[in-house]
Amino acid sequence: MQRAIYPGSFDPMTNGHLDIIKNASRLFETCIVAVLHNPDKRGLFSVDERIGLIQEAVRPYKNVQVDSFSGLLADYARIQHAHVVVRGLRSVQDFEAEVPMAHMNRRLNHDLVTVFLASSLEVADISSSLVKQIAMHGGDLSATVPPNVAVALKAKFAR
Repeated sequence: MQRAIYPGSFDPMTNGHLDIIKNASRLFETCIVAVLHNPDKRGLFSVDERIGLIQEAVRPYKNVQVDSFSGLLADYARIQHAHVVVRGLRSVQDFEAEVPMAHMNRRLNHDLVTVFLASSLEVADISSSLVKQIAMHGGDLSATVPPNVAVALKAKFAR
């Protein structure tokens, strides 16, 4: 079995992300959830906060590791000796955005293959940006994020 990387900003992690992680953990020997550190963007949560939230949420999955990276995913995959990138798809629009990135990653690292996993219907409508809007307005987060993330979001938006 292979080592796979599931990259993203995870700001915040959602139940949609967790759905993809759960499925990837069944398919690959090791699944590395890799939080992208983009110094040009200021996230709601710091990279360290995101890593901590994800680590708590993925604790049941023994073959899942959490890390961060900056720069090119193709280079990070080489460092991690991973040959698979996992990407979640909620819609056709996700597919249209993901395919060019998969092609470019393959161009930069010929050993890197992208595997697309369709999200479960129950979480296909969840996005980090929608979750932040719900949290900002004090809405119910229970169906959208892991419990620890809901607590962290409520604390971030406490007035």
